[in-house]
Amino acid sequence: MAVSKTRNLLIDTARQLFARDGVESTTMNDIAVASNKGRRTLYTYFRDKEEIYLAVIESELKQLVDSLQEVAAKSIPADEKLYDYIFTRMDAVKKTVVRNGTLRARFFRDIWKVEQVRRYFDQMEVTTLRKILQEGVDEGIFQVESVEGIALVLHYSLKGLDVPYIKGTFNELGIDRKELRSRIIDMIFNGIKTK
Repeated sequence: MAVSKTRNLLIDTARQLFARDGVESTTMNDIAVASNKGRRTLYTYFRDKEEIYLAVIESELKQLVDSLQEVAAKSIPADEKLYDYIFTRMDAVKKTVVRNGTLRARFFRDIWKVEQVRRYFDQMEVTTLRKILQEGVDEGIFQVESVEGIALVLHYSLKGLDVPYIKGTFNELGIDRKELRSRIIDMIFNGIKTK
């Protein structure tokens, strides 16, 4: 338990320093000092700054996964669950990126590294979307030929909305949050909802 607690402390400390000062400007020594742990302890858990950076990204994605699994576990009709899932996801991704300040710039620059870490999240998301869609089919709310296919399309559609949603591109186009939600829901549900 102490091992996990110490590792989590180091990750959270690194996240805060990366967010405030940037990954490039933060040293392993800065992380050790700010966490009140020695450099030896830090190097016990992480080989280098890149490894702790990836651990920070993993930690942030785990929090996102946890919030989405909460939505998926709700006892509500599948269409409401899918709606809730989509907007919980969009808001949680944006909140995570915004919360991490200067880490955000590195996130966009190193998107391929983030993608490597994000594989687990992607797999979880497709599985969760498949489950929600199958619930909707079983409830007679959705009519789809391929639950797997629609789950993949939804996953990649949501993934494609991440950067514009985070950057506020829709706001720049004069589309407020309420209208955006309406457009997304209309696009998704007109294709799969029976009535």
